[in-house]
Amino acid sequence: MALIIHDLGGEDAISEMERGLVQRVATQQVAIEKLEAQFAQEGAADDKQLDLHQRLSNTLRRNQEALGLKRRAKDILPTLDQYMAEQSGA
Repeated sequence: MALIIHDLGGEDAISEMERGLVQRVATQQVAIEKLEAQFAQEGAADDKQLDLHQRLSNTLRRNQEALGLKRRAKDILPTLDQYMAEQSGA
């Protein structure tokens, strides 16, 4: 979850609704990875497992799109007021 939140600009940049979606995305990613590991160990998957994988993958993609698939830049520059305060104190 921390990496996803970081990509969204950090803890201070996300809403509680986004935090909930991040939690869903992380859970869905783990579930998909567990299924894929099971497929690899067994060397096959039945129709029910493939259907679940597909539904989880589609839901994951939709949740990722809701959050935004691109990283958000975190503003690290001071505001004008902060800059002016720093300059007047120097």
